[in-house]
Amino acid sequence: MLKIAILILAAGKSSRMGETKQLLPFGNDSILRAVIHNALQTNVNDVFVVLGANAELIKTHIVDYPIQIIHNPDYEKGLGSSIAIGIHELMDYDGVTITLADQPKVDSAYLNKLILEFNNLPDHVIASEYDGHYGVPAIFPKQYFKELTALKGDKGAKEFLNSGTILIKSVNSSVNLVDVDTPEDYQRLIQERDN
Repeated sequence: MLKIAILILAAGKSSRMGETKQLLPFGNDSILRAVIHNALQTNVNDVFVVLGANAELIKTHIVDYPIQIIHNPDYEKGLGSSIAIGIHELMDYDGVTITLADQPKVDSAYLNKLILEFNNLPDHVIASEYDGHYGVPAIFPKQYFKELTALKGDKGAKEFLNSGTILIKSVNSSVNLVDVDTPEDYQRLIQERDN
């Protein structure tokens, strides 16, 4: 069996939201706790969360989960820095699933679909597809870890995923992959959940 980890990126400042979006209520919990809960229900070996802005506050809200926390002191440099520091800690894994802390609708069934595909094609990146473009959640095999540790800025893995230079297989999603960046996004998320 391949050794796979999930890396949840939760280090951002939530500047467009105006408050710590990771802790906003979602159902009976918070957005981040919902994401962690979904990750823990999957067929992976370990779950890691990258924290940066408001790390101490967020840590107190997730301390009861069997997860490992990676601290990103350079979180202000953007998503790329969180991926780089996270992957640097996970070099022993065959694959790493990168997902965002603000995608609570990405359930364990969808993540397991990605993992199943990766077990069948372990030399491919298994990515989510958004209107003809690739994005996260995505599983990256070990052969691409070096490139991921070199990521900088706020583009995250999007440019790398859409570079046309990697072996990639997309998975069509039946779940809502939208991330929550603004108060309007959050209102839509809550309305969808209540409907």
